[in-house]
Amino acid sequence: MSYDFKKQMRSFKFAWKGIMTCAGHEQNITFHLIVAILVVVAGFVFNITKAEWAAVVICIGMVITAELFNSSIERLVDMVSPQWQKIAGEVKDIAAGAVLVTAAAAAIVGIIVFLPYLLAIF
Repeated sequence: MSYDFKKQMRSFKFAWKGIMTCAGHEQNITFHLIVAILVVVAGFVFNITKAEWAAVVICIGMVITAELFNSSIERLVDMVSPQWQKIAGEVKDIAAGAVLVTAAAAAIVGIIVFLPYLLAIF
């Protein structure tokens, strides 16, 4: 089996299309992207260390990934269960809970990284 560069590029194109589908239409992922931009700006303003950048980038990636998974799960559940069903609601709630846990952990990392810089100002 040989490597097919064109096939690989098509895969990236479809993945990017999925990200853009969510970014333009899902309120929560749009919120997380705005927060991510603000955090990156704060990172440059405070000149955070490489290790802090690593933590921030990992957190941003994890939260955006969790939102993408949540959005895909919600759409799949809506497709296979158009009428309300208790289990379908629970599946969607669990997926949303995963985003909440990820975002809370990211917020804690953000406090650990940025609080010392903010306290140094005041």
